[in-house]
Amino acid sequence: MSAVLISTLFRGMLGFVQVMVVAAVAATAQQRSQPSPDGTPDGICSSAQADLAEEVSYLVDNEAAMKRMMLNMAVRPTGDIDRDFVSMMSPHHQGAIDMAQAVLRYGRNEQIRRLAQEIIVTQQQEIAAMRLAVGYPLQPSMPAPTQIATVSGQP
Repeated sequence: MSAVLISTLFRGMLGFVQVMVVAAVAATAQQRSQPSPDGTPDGICSSAQADLAEEVSYLVDNEAAMKRMMLNMAVRPTGDIDRDFVSMMSPHHQGAIDMAQAVLRYGRNEQIRRLAQEIIVTQQQEIAAMRLAVGYPLQPSMPAPTQIATVSGQP
């Protein structure tokens, strides 16, 4: 099966999965906003709506990262197995970085946030090591996702 066909099939599955996840999140938010069986309000309606908005934003960012990763992994073979591997694995690792950045933006669990930071660092290191191993130039450095970028050296 060709990489393009696999990518097309995966993108179709992602769309279906996103619709199902958003529907499940919406149902959960609606259920949370209903009064409890004894008639007293749960008191989390506005919290559920905020959680839903944050969840949808996370899902949008995560799906964009997945689509970008799958699209960029669909490389045409060159006959050089090592370079082809690096050309496919670099976007795969970048996808992990992008997904970890989404968790840092929206996640609340400190342990998961630390893991996401570790994923970003290790995946960046692995991309650099792979690129150097096959003689590709390194990508320009960027500020860490948890740092604020500066303009002209000014904080």
